[in-house]
Amino acid sequence: MSATVPLNRSAKPGKKTASATAKSATAAPAPGTHGGMGAVPYDGGTTFRVWAPHADAVAVVGTFNGWKGKANALQHEADGYWATDVAGALPGAEYKFEITNGDQTFRRNDPYAREVTNSAGNSVVFDPSFDWGDDHFQMPAWNDLVIYELHVGTFNAPDADKVGTFMGVVDKLPYLRDLGINCIELLPATEFPGSRSWGYNPSNPFALESDYGGPLAFKEMVKAAHQHGIAVVLDVVYNHFGPGDLDLWQFDGWSENDGGGIYFYNDWRAKTPWGENRPDYGRPEVRQYIRDNALMWLEDYRVDGLRADAIAFIRNVEGEENPGADLPEGWSLMSWINDEIDQTMPWKITIAEDMRGNDGITAPVAEGGQGFDSQWDSAFVYPVHAAITAAHDADRDMHAVAGALTQAYNGDAFHRVIYTESHDEVANGKSRIPEEIMPGAADSWFPKKRAVLGAALVLTAPGLPMLFQGQEFLADGSFNDNEPLQWGRAEEFKGLVQLYRDLIRLRRNLDGNTRGLGGQHTRILHINNEEKVIAFARWADGDGGPGDTVVVIANFADKTHEAYRIGLPAGGDWPCRFNSDWQGYDGAFGDFGCLGTMAEAGEYDDMNWHGSVALAPYGVVVLAQ
Repeated sequence: MSATVPLNRSAKPGKKTASATAKSATAAPAPGTHGGMGAVPYDGGTTFRVWAPHADAVAVVGTFNGWKGKANALQHEADGYWATDVAGALPGAEYKFEITNGDQTFRRNDPYAREVTNSAGNSVVFDPSFDWGDDHFQMPAWNDLVIYELHVGTFNAPDADKVGTFMGVVDKLPYLRDLGINCIELLPATEFPGSRSWGYNPSNPFALESDYGGPLAFKEMVKAAHQHGIAVVLDVVYNHFGPGDLDLWQFDGWSENDGGGIYFYNDWRAKTPWGENRPDYGRPEVRQYIRDNALMWLEDYRVDGLRADAIAFIRNVEGEENPGADLPEGWSLMSWINDEIDQTMPWKITIAEDMRGNDGITAPVAEGGQGFDSQWDSAFVYPVHAAITAAHDADRDMHAVAGALTQAYNGDAFHRVIYTESHDEVANGKSRIPEEIMPGAADSWFPKKRAVLGAALVLTAPGLPMLFQGQEFLADGSFNDNEPLQWGRAEEFKGLVQLYRDLIRLRRNLDGNTRGLGGQHTRILHINNEEKVIAFARWADGDGGPGDTVVVIANFADKTHEAYRIGLPAGGDWPCRFNSDWQGYDGAFGDFGCLGTMAEAGEYDDMNWHGSVALAPYGVVVLAQ
């Protein structure tokens, strides 16, 4: 593996600019109007600007003119852009664009609206000014990130009849900070139809979900997260828009083949698993629209990173490695956006969900890659999930687990996000790990022990570790957008919460003796597929050493070993820093002691030293000098 690690993006080599094939967002503003798209407030009024190339006339209607279509006509600027200033249109005013195309006149929400009353309601003029206070937050080093994925609507909902909000997330930030979390990743939080959704059906891509609290509350949440030392990553959806409450659809009245009009492909390339609503990545104005959206979150809302949903469907119509269905303009679009982020905000992280094991996703733009900084890794979650959920010990494949531990993209340990639970992995016919292991008895011994086994791998293996909301207190069942997270379980299973807290301390080297867990180097020390035991070493610098090298031993079988021998990287005392079987974590655990080992000279596992450790059933121990 490479010896370098991107501790932050400012230390990362710059990437050459990708071909954007997109012109500026608008032609020169008409005299008397202000620059920018959508509703741009100024002292005493608002400039309204919209792209509607097939319109014969455009007006803005709203609460400031009694919703009268002829009161405030927009002037045609050039290239299909229309704009006007409206004195007296102040932040908080509701509005829509009234578009005339031939003998049709209809009203549309602003594609760039930062706020809407609801997905089927009106656009709202939003004042982007905000008091960020003394926000001097610095993005943690990427190899120090521990990500916590959450869904705003269920994460801290007041009850089953109400959805959670951005301020509800704020209430739980002290808990997350104390757990050791330094990055939250939100499922999509832009406006969608209704009040309950995962968020992957965006109706208004620039507006924050009104039922979550809207744009102001979102900024308050980001500000509060930063005050707690927690970065915010937002999930964005560019592989499709809609399908419901979608005013972008046939926006200015034009379409071909009964397609979506100016914002969408109008041929076979429109087809996605979510409808025939794929944006036209080859059209300059649409490329600019998506680029503007990505940078808005990072600049105006001070979000620290983006996670791009299902990008396989941006680069390929079928989402597969089928050259005949490739969308090269989709590939270049994401490369352009990532490159601009690198050039202007190199400390911000971009994460891809591709799930195809494609090195090019995180390869540099200058080398023809898409330039993402990391990607969700199917090569970890699937074999590890299989190993901990298999009904019989004999079916657990330690060689597959070893492959999951050593997978790397472009030779970089942190080009992947690793996890055992995510919103996708615990829904869609699947359940939480403990529920999968023992349906209806997720809080019994077997599910607890093996769920912890998987979590310990997530927090010690190479990659960016990610937990899903409630994983640390044994959330059961399946994830859906109707059932709030049961926070009473955090007290009921407070020992397991402490286990996660201890693992996160090790992962982030908060006690100064496990630096290797944030390092580039991994070596499998021992594989015993008969006894179902695996051991591996992690280190950061050179050949490692005290304070750096970490050894992890995992027992994937319901069997106790009083003195299990493995090869060790060096002589001397190897204290035990973590033992998952400690009874303080759970009263049902065996408290089978692991005090560490003193290395003895002698070749074993191709190492010059070896030692013996106590292993509990389905137990994990971590050694570090």
